[in-house]
Amino acid sequence: MKILLIQPKMNKRPMDTDLKTRLSPPLALLVLAGLTPAGHEIAIANENTENADFGADADLVGITVTLDAMPRARRIAEIFRRRGIPVVAGGVHVTCCPEDCASHFDAICIGPAERVWARIVADAESGCLKREYFDMEGFRGEEIASPQYDGIDKRKYLYTNVVTTSRGCPNRCAFCYNSCRNRRHVLRPVPEVLRDIEALGTRHVLFIDDNFIGSPAHTRALLSEISGMNLIWGAAVTTRILNEPELLDLMAKSGCKSLFIGFESVNPASLADVGKDNREELYERLADAIHSRGMMVNASMVFGLDGDDAGTFKRTLDRLVKMRVETLTSHILTPYPGTELYRRLESAGRITETDLAKYNTAHVVFKPAGMTAEELRDGYLRMYRKFYSLRNIIRRFPKEKSLRMPYLLFNLLYRKYGRATSALARFIPLRSLGKLAARLSYKL
Repeated sequence: MKILLIQPKMNKRPMDTDLKTRLSPPLALLVLAGLTPAGHEIAIANENTENADFGADADLVGITVTLDAMPRARRIAEIFRRRGIPVVAGGVHVTCCPEDCASHFDAICIGPAERVWARIVADAESGCLKREYFDMEGFRGEEIASPQYDGIDKRKYLYTNVVTTSRGCPNRCAFCYNSCRNRRHVLRPVPEVLRDIEALGTRHVLFIDDNFIGSPAHTRALLSEISGMNLIWGAAVTTRILNEPELLDLMAKSGCKSLFIGFESVNPASLADVGKDNREELYERLADAIHSRGMMVNASMVFGLDGDDAGTFKRTLDRLVKMRVETLTSHILTPYPGTELYRRLESAGRITETDLAKYNTAHVVFKPAGMTAEELRDGYLRMYRKFYSLRNIIRRFPKEKSLRMPYLLFNLLYRKYGRATSALARFIPLRSLGKLAARLSYKL
């Protein structure tokens, strides 16, 4: 069979440029390509980098679906189904809300695809696709399949050096997808992670786990193995890393240069409302602990929690600048269907928007408790402008010399003047820009 795998185009947020849409390849589709039994022909179309061919000669279409891309995924499925080509969908939104997705596709894959993709392909070939495929009872980390890295056109992406060491997260924060009923936390065996790193053939690695320290013991075992590999890497962790000083030391020793951290809020009431055990009074200590080891902090903040008011934005900005946080990823609270937060807001009649294309953390889709929707949206946009103003870029300038070049490249060329950099990428392959940035930042 001829199988076409499609990543629907993402909906950019106001601060995003094409650099964001082409940051890294669609790993889910590369995993499916590797899982496909021999004898079938695979084509991959990422709408963020190229147009999908809706007239393609295909026997089966597979779509990976995130929440805000669901309207686009429905449209893609409609086009191919009208041509008599069966369409199967999977991904995080399908897994969390299968009942909302099933009617739009010929079949859906709930949960991991490793056990069921070969069965889906066989059923499609014999013309007997089932409506749902779901097999994750006792799913183990050993079963996580590696992406087919050699299927990447590296010229189209800033970075193709992405690796997973786990799936899911042991935490169940109310606003996160990991609070959905079909999400599990599983750890990959360290030797398999090492094989993926070696397959990439690069010193610069981005670990894209939801929570890189979901199991500190597992993280420690991995870092002990990579300490001698002369890598430069980054990952996402929780504020609990402050309780693991020896692990922080090992991160620094093994080449970590940046940690993405879900601080979420500087308001204790807001944190408690969504089941987050962060202690905001320890934020400065955490930033100092990371900075003292030569690592940058990428702070993730959420605005619109029930403890927030119109003054939250200034308090947050002042706190982040004082902490010399290097980069900011900011979000408007978004109640993803299937999460505990969505169920709570829906039962209270506070959901105000049903267009899923707006569920990308850049729109207000619910009624806030402590401010108007306009105040929330305006404050969110203002937060980005002020955080990345030249004045605050100077005020946040790192004390650690080794962090200054990557800091300037990200703050100026990726964020503040990202549109100019994006325009430059029309003439220079993104991969070349990414390699140049890594070379300048870390002497790779």
